[in-house]
Amino acid sequence: MNALEAALAAGRAAARELMRETILLHRLGAPDFDWPTGTEGTTTSTTLYSGPARVKADRPEGREVDAGQQMVSLRRYTVSLPWSTPPPSLRPRPGDIVDVTASPDARLGGLRLWVTDVGYGSTATAWRITAEDRS
Repeated sequence: MNALEAALAAGRAAARELMRETILLHRLGAPDFDWPTGTEGTTTSTTLYSGPARVKADRPEGREVDAGQQMVSLRRYTVSLPWSTPPPSLRPRPGDIVDVTASPDARLGGLRLWVTDVGYGSTATAWRITAEDRS
């Protein structure tokens, strides 16, 4: 193992130790529609990843935008997954959802984030996804 590989291995191990949240990264499908009754059923979901992660606010302040006749505050987060995570059969894309299912910080538990960007790189210490809270 050369010096670069050793440094990357140490950085990836350190990044993994910071991953204290548990998340579900998934993609919503089209809602089921029951034609005879005219009602909308449940929306299907495809799981892309489930497991440990680090969820960290990018900026402490949010910005307000007008969305559908109501003000919404957008807050950006970086969601880091272990480097060793096998690539999912479907790559995450903007619009996918990150649900924080558990966290030592009770304020993060139950948080829903929408993926806005996914980063890739061979010298990264973690797989990073940019997401936003649209509440």
